[in-house]
Amino acid sequence: MKRLVSKIGTALLAGALLCGAFAGCGGSTGSGSSAAASSAAGSSAAASSAAASSAAGSGAAGKTITVAATPTPHGEVLAKAKEILAKDGITLDIKEFTDYVQPNNVVDAGEIDCNYFQHKPYLDDFNEKNKTKLVSVAAIHYEPLGIYAGKTKALADLKDGATIAVPNDSTNEARALLLLEANGIIKLKEGAGVSATVQDIAENKKNIKIMEFAAEQVSRHMDEVDLVVLNGNYALNAGLNASKDALVIEAADSEAAKTYANIIVVKEGNEKNEAIQALCKVLKSDEIKKYINDTYKGAVVPMD
Repeated sequence: MKRLVSKIGTALLAGALLCGAFAGCGGSTGSGSSAAASSAAGSSAAASSAAASSAAGSGAAGKTITVAATPTPHGEVLAKAKEILAKDGITLDIKEFTDYVQPNNVVDAGEIDCNYFQHKPYLDDFNEKNKTKLVSVAAIHYEPLGIYAGKTKALADLKDGATIAVPNDSTNEARALLLLEANGIIKLKEGAGVSATVQDIAENKKNIKIMEFAAEQVSRHMDEVDLVVLNGNYALNAGLNASKDALVIEAADSEAAKTYANIIVVKEGNEKNEAIQALCKVLKSDEIKKYINDTYKGAVVPMD
């Protein structure tokens, strides 16, 4: 969990500007109405793109924003946002990481402006344990946590002494245990909630063995254990989609969706930075929401 995919250095902070365009189209029947519909569709698409672009705000024009992110879906969503920001003259420099520690370290050190990979409970836990002062600026999307088949292909087939792999960081482990409890596999001590650990398992009728791994490594053990509980981004990295491949997932309208929304994080004091605010507005725009829905089809859910 502690290795960088990208080497952080001054040369990387320069970044390269990649521009693109977002387009839409529409049509209708009949020659006269077709032209009118085409014009309306073009105007609608242009208006949508313009609205997202203008959301960036002119005050940030000419600035570069550096952002640390995990590749999927965060880096992919940011790549789309980069196209929109470029139209307002703002450069988005994306640095990709594969762990949950370094993205916070580089923001705290002032090497990167912000990050996009975590939810609020993880951030709060990280701040407490590392004495950092990082704050959330905006909630962008939610990734349903899911239970996936390993050697056992259905929850009903889970046998006595089965093994289940879960993330080992405190917030995601608690979330995984709560999902296992919600599906009748274990029972936790009353009040354990989002702070639950394996020590809080009060009832384990099938003598399930909980195996803890770094979140990014859980999927690698699918062939060795009966079930795995995966974060949405690491499920995507493993070629899985929570909405169709998971045996069960957290409900999109659940309290978990609000609690575990993925956020844009900055060092305390930078919350009102114009460039950061521009990025957040674009990430919450209708254009980005459409991109998320069309691309991830329920595996990633945009927040309102």
